[in-house]
Amino acid sequence: MKKTLFTVVLALVPMAALAQDASELQRMFEAGKYQQVVETASSAAQPAVIYTAAQSHQKLGAPGQALEKYQQLAALPESDPWHFIGLAAQQLLEGQNDPALASARRAVEMAGGSAEAHYQLGLVLARREQWAEAAEAFDRAADIDQANAYARYYGGLMHYRANRPDRMATRFEQFLKLAPEAPERPEVLSIMKTIRGR
Repeated sequence: MKKTLFTVVLALVPMAALAQDASELQRMFEAGKYQQVVETASSAAQPAVIYTAAQSHQKLGAPGQALEKYQQLAALPESDPWHFIGLAAQQLLEGQNDPALASARRAVEMAGGSAEAHYQLGLVLARREQWAEAAEAFDRAADIDQANAYARYYGGLMHYRANRPDRMATRFEQFLKLAPEAPERPEVLSIMKTIRGR
């Protein structure tokens, strides 16, 4: 009876209300539920939700829709670090790597305690093939937000590229614990198996 009542009550709660919580949306993203993320994130949501929705659009192969979300963040006042996070993401998507780096660094300068600022900096540095610096940025994002699985995933990849398989393995193990349903799980397990087999 209790289970049925809970199911009925849950069905009455709008999915959008559940998803507007940034951490809940992040968990959906980390489970590969990209379509669910974009369908439930409102355009009036907090910046972290808009950022995750934009990343979901990218994962779904919809760069135009991702760009719209990033532009929404870039339209925020320059006094808001999210302006520069959004601008960096927009510039990166448009292939403007140098301006993207400047914008991401500005976001980190303004909000050194923002996991998203460091994460975006890591994405820009990765595009520029600055592996060690990108790994450092993702590690900083993971230190700030202990629940951010993708900071560990990308950090692991960057440490791998920077020829630090020991650090890669640690980051990947953390990623697998935090996001057991992530679409990247088979890839991560395969990389770890290859490294350990050497």
